[in-house]
Amino acid sequence: MANSATNGSSCLQPMKATSNGGFQGDNPLDYALSLAILQICLVVLVTRGLAYLFKPLRQPRVIAEVVGGILLGPSALGRSKSYMQAVFPTRSLTVLDTLANIGLIFFLFLAGLELDLKSLRETGKQALGIAVAGICLPFVLGIGTSYVLLETIAKGVDRMAFLVFMGVALSITAFPVLARILAELKLLTNHVGRLAMSAAAVNDVAAWILLALAIALSGKSQSALVPVWVFLCGFAFVICSIIIVPPVFRWMARQCPEGEPVEETYICATLAIVLAAGFVTDAIGIHAMFGAFVVGVLVPKDGPFTDALVEKVEDLVSGLFLPLYFVSSGLKTNITTIQGLPSWGLLVLVVVTACLGKIVGTVAVSRFCKVPWNESLVLGFLMNSKGLVELIVLNIGKDRKVLNDQTFAIMVLMALFTTFITTPIVIALYKPARKAKKDDYRYRTIEGKNPNSQLRVLSCFYSARSIPSMINLIESSRGTQKRDALCVYTMHLKEFSERSSSILMVRKARKNGLPFWNKSHHADSDHVIVAFEAYQQISQVSVRPMIAISSMANIHEDICATAEKKRVAVIILPFHKHQRLDGSLETTRSDHKWVNKRVLDNAPCSVGIFIDRGLGGACHISASNVSYCVTVLFFGGGDDQEALAYGLRIAEHPGVRLVVVRFISEPNSEGEIVRVDVDHSGTKAFLEDEEFLNELKNKANDGSVNYTQKIVKNSEETIAAIREFNHCNLFLVGARPNSEVALTLQRSECPELGPISGLLTSRDFHTTASVLVMQQYRNGQPNYSNSEMEPQFSPDGSEST
Repeated sequence: MANSATNGSSCLQPMKATSNGGFQGDNPLDYALSLAILQICLVVLVTRGLAYLFKPLRQPRVIAEVVGGILLGPSALGRSKSYMQAVFPTRSLTVLDTLANIGLIFFLFLAGLELDLKSLRETGKQALGIAVAGICLPFVLGIGTSYVLLETIAKGVDRMAFLVFMGVALSITAFPVLARILAELKLLTNHVGRLAMSAAAVNDVAAWILLALAIALSGKSQSALVPVWVFLCGFAFVICSIIIVPPVFRWMARQCPEGEPVEETYICATLAIVLAAGFVTDAIGIHAMFGAFVVGVLVPKDGPFTDALVEKVEDLVSGLFLPLYFVSSGLKTNITTIQGLPSWGLLVLVVVTACLGKIVGTVAVSRFCKVPWNESLVLGFLMNSKGLVELIVLNIGKDRKVLNDQTFAIMVLMALFTTFITTPIVIALYKPARKAKKDDYRYRTIEGKNPNSQLRVLSCFYSARSIPSMINLIESSRGTQKRDALCVYTMHLKEFSERSSSILMVRKARKNGLPFWNKSHHADSDHVIVAFEAYQQISQVSVRPMIAISSMANIHEDICATAEKKRVAVIILPFHKHQRLDGSLETTRSDHKWVNKRVLDNAPCSVGIFIDRGLGGACHISASNVSYCVTVLFFGGGDDQEALAYGLRIAEHPGVRLVVVRFISEPNSEGEIVRVDVDHSGTKAFLEDEEFLNELKNKANDGSVNYTQKIVKNSEETIAAIREFNHCNLFLVGARPNSEVALTLQRSECPELGPISGLLTSRDFHTTASVLVMQQYRNGQPNYSNSEMEPQFSPDGSEST
């Protein structure tokens, strides 16, 4: 009785949920809710901060979350006992683990949604062979390594369970992590990416089966029949799920028609089914996450219902609950247990074994299937990536006393290292863009293009806010009534994230790697696609909606590659500022500015930056109601010629009136404008301008174009002359005017715009007109956005440095 009383008094008392507040003498950290909130906030702060630091290295977020969990655990901050007792006391870990496992259940449901069984059935012999080799050889080597660990640091554990756990841990390929690495590197839709994803999908299914076997073998029961019963019940659960789950979700999908929001009832029913499946598998003795993953795999992937499920669940799960699992794992990871040369030698042995098994097995089968050497090596390193699934296996082994502290720490570091090296090695070994030869096509500019030929335009946008003005610009650009005179590719630019919705969207791209919407799947369409398809039906313009999902650091590669592939003459980009209610321009996102600069520097054709001030209003204007006044400010040079060529194309629309203003510097203006040395290029540029203007003057004579000249001698007169036309609807200007009078204007804060458009977007110049800034393709010559100094010109227009 005394012993019982002693044991009862030493047991940790459960924490109460809420406190009465600090003013009544309660410490909030002594209560479960307040402490859980603090833990979640700390975890999110640390993991997001590390993800920001690792972003330049293009590492998946799982790296930051694993490192964050280790830093918050006994390996770093946890070495302080006061910190551990205050933030992660032992009696709070039950609540923390419960929340972490709830997040894990729903995340693996999302991971199951990413795994398409149809693609698994279509897996070719190559991918199947790579998957088998990537499982068998590491599994065998893992068992061999296990015997070394059993004789050194893992004495006294269940040998059979330890062998299986080590084999599974070394043979796993993290399917969700691999999908995010491939999407980040833009390899998801090419040959290597499809091979890796197909092999990883097979590997993932095999890993879950092996994990179920390992869990069954690691039970506490002494009976040999218990693991058999656990495994058989798990198999029966999968069979029943295959029979029951798909029809239920197909019925739900039919109740959710396209274009209408999914009812809350079906979302709640789905979440309840996921939790119920988790309860069943946990009761069987496998793990609750296994049931959630099976349900996710069996949910039909077609239709808006799946997308709605992902959008409802992913942010809360991935943002708040899932990082708790990494912290829960980090609290069990104590790197300080790896002491002495023998322990570090075992770490090296495990890392080498893991890499050797995956890479050698994958490369051998790939070469047997006649895959090139560099692609075989890339596949080997891709298949070697670990991640969340690896941690799940290790944590289950740790909880079931199969892995001790030192073995657990070694395996976590192995998973971290193999995943960390994947991205940099793949970037070094394989870059599809390097192999692509620059396509050669004739019309890379609007100038010089046959007016009777089709004009191809790639128009980009970030949000639906830009669509009305963009459609109105397209409508005014279609020129003559000739059908198919204009072909427009509209590209919706979306920033890639590691959300499941981004992965699903990227995987729906066409197999050619270009970000086209597949018109056969109407469920993929949203209001953006509907808007352009509706415009195409009522107009004579061929419109192809597209989408590009990439990081802002390299989304310009998608833009330029698509322009090259589709042989467009001009790319139209949105300005990085939008108009406020008071008429001023406000920065939307600063990284959009850098996207524009990179496109200007690397574009295979002419580029226009569209500064939208509501061209045509907030809705599409029909062709019969178009009534625009478009003004071209012509100072001279290639960019101004490109702007004028586009203006002449617009002038063919019956509802557009074109006004061309040519600015000429007064000869007797030595005191106003700084002169530089003269060379023969200025005379050549002047003659080119005159030749180009001859066609314009002919059109001005027949009344279709209003042409006028302004002689100015300083910046004040230039600004005053421009103000006379600020009541138009659209300004067309060149980015690099070949005129000294233009360069006397104040330098813009956005040098990619040039001096004229910089004036038109400044706060001192009040206008409601939109602006389209044109940069003409110069066939490899340096662009204006790269130059730190604006060029200076002599009085006759010659350029000097």
